[in-house]
Amino acid sequence: MSGAAPAGAAPAGAAPAGAAPGGAAPAGGAARDPRLVRLQAGGAPALVVVDVQRDFGEPSRIAPYGLDDAASAAVDAAIDRIGSLVDEARAAGVPVVWVELGSDPAAPWRSSAWLRGGDPDGPMAEDEPCVLGTSGAEWYRTTPAPGETRVVKRGYSGFLGTDLEARLTAAGIGWLTVVGLTSECCVFATAQDAMQLGWPVVVPRDATAAYDVDVHEAALTMIGLNVGVVTDADETVDLWHAAATDGAAAAAGTAGPAGVGAR
Repeated sequence: MSGAAPAGAAPAGAAPAGAAPGGAAPAGGAARDPRLVRLQAGGAPALVVVDVQRDFGEPSRIAPYGLDDAASAAVDAAIDRIGSLVDEARAAGVPVVWVELGSDPAAPWRSSAWLRGGDPDGPMAEDEPCVLGTSGAEWYRTTPAPGETRVVKRGYSGFLGTDLEARLTAAGIGWLTVVGLTSECCVFATAQDAMQLGWPVVVPRDATAAYDVDVHEAALTMIGLNVGVVTDADETVDLWHAAATDGAAAAAGTAGPAGVGAR
């Protein structure tokens, strides 16, 4: 989901000395961020896919947001990368969790209506995105597989008013990769809540996007400062494989992480 870019925050989460700036993937032989190295012993990972829905990704539906060519290309590329990450996660035995907006006409979001200049006590606006039961709420160019967890939210964060925290805890998930649309809004909100609830968070910069490239870069800066490590999809997959190898060795041949959807 897309919204206003977050206001400034204290630089409490600055990357440690020797790490790539902003938690980016190492380049030119640079050492991997030590925080990512520690994830190999940090428990089972999960991939959280946020709001890759028609109302937030389909070109004709997002055109009113005024994307320029660069932003349109970035959204398209991010959706492709998210789809490939979903495939990689499944192949690596990493649970995929789907977080989707479901706007309910019977329970309009008062503060969102007010923020967008509408009547906070009026009926839901006709242009409200991802209304339950409509085509705009459908997943776009990637879709949950049978048995994978789906969490329907009413606001920005996948944790707000849902059982996502309980599901991840019950499944023994140790850290999260958060991807989706858009970087400054629902991806940011979900990643921030995950971090505040105790999960280390990795955000691949090429598996999320905003409707303005400068807003996207600002969101990644905010995430890298106070929420998680910003890397890329290729390094994320490497981390999953490393976690699987270490987990298999520790479990001496027992089964890998249980799917969240089975909980």
